[in-house]
Amino acid sequence: METLNNTILITGGGSGIGLEVAKKLSAPENKIIIVGRNLEKLISAASELENATVIRCDITIESEVDALVEQVKTSFPDLNILINNSGSAHQFSLDEHSNAYEGARKEMEINYLAPIRLTEKLLPVLKSQPEAAVVNVTSVVAIVPWAIMPTYSASKAALQSYTRLLRLSLAKSEVKVFEVLPPLVDTDFTKNIPTDKMAPAEVADAIIKGFKEDQFEIRIGFADHFYNVNKQSPEAAFNTLNGIS
Repeated sequence: METLNNTILITGGGSGIGLEVAKKLSAPENKIIIVGRNLEKLISAASELENATVIRCDITIESEVDALVEQVKTSFPDLNILINNSGSAHQFSLDEHSNAYEGARKEMEINYLAPIRLTEKLLPVLKSQPEAAVVNVTSVVAIVPWAIMPTYSASKAALQSYTRLLRLSLAKSEVKVFEVLPPLVDTDFTKNIPTDKMAPAEVADAIIKGFKEDQFEIRIGFADHFYNVNKQSPEAAFNTLNGIS
């Protein structure tokens, strides 16, 4: 996939992985659209980019998504890359006091349902381009669920299944479908987890490399290692991630 002469929409583009990817793709030859709920954060992020446009949108609200799509059709009819990066994660234990339902509902809305709706609404635009891509950011926990973030794991596994089937469905079109599987990344989501984390800029470098090489499953760092462990023994992978001896 070419990384120049593109029009790229990145959800969750105001910070973390989304912003770092935007920085790597920021060039006079590209148009960058960063989308998120926090307008102040988006404006600050855009000041670090070339040729960037800010669109405030809560992608879990259908009316706001419809407005976003109409703005894209009007102002960016050449959109050819959609990066579904927005996400939400909650840390809790699956016991009777965890309020797991509420956490799962929020995570499924933003991590799974919102990317499906936005992708579906933008596919006509993407399909009209000579080369296009959908990039879905999942996680290492899409491979093996993690007890620290149980329903987040489920939401990312759901997005992984959708991504694989979307790739199959669009195989005869000009739209390529990528999945990005990062390890634990040093963002606001993970600030309370005391373990090693990868810098968002390193993740962005790996994404761009995989993008250039048409690597449709971009497994980064520990996620790639864990993928191979899981292939050999799903039980061992599950036990290792969850501290079961």
